[in-house]
Amino acid sequence: MVCAFFMASNKIHIGQLIQQQLKAQGRTVTWFAQRLNYDRSNVYKIFSKQHIDTDLLLTISKTLNYNFFRAYTEQLPTDTTL
Repeated sequence: MVCAFFMASNKIHIGQLIQQQLKAQGRTVTWFAQRLNYDRSNVYKIFSKQHIDTDLLLTISKTLNYNFFRAYTEQLPTDTTL
């Protein structure tokens, strides 16, 4: 379940959610940057973003073995007759 701290007015701040998950796993920014082939400064930019490209989010999800897309799908209605 997504922490309510990262959702203000039903808006998800995905960068903060990624940062929270990285910390929960005990991983460092340096470790994460190396896995993404990014500079540490670019990782901090990711943390500051409320929105993120889906391809990058998929890469991050695989890197941290955590489904960040769930944060969005949990907000969808359960009625499948959209």
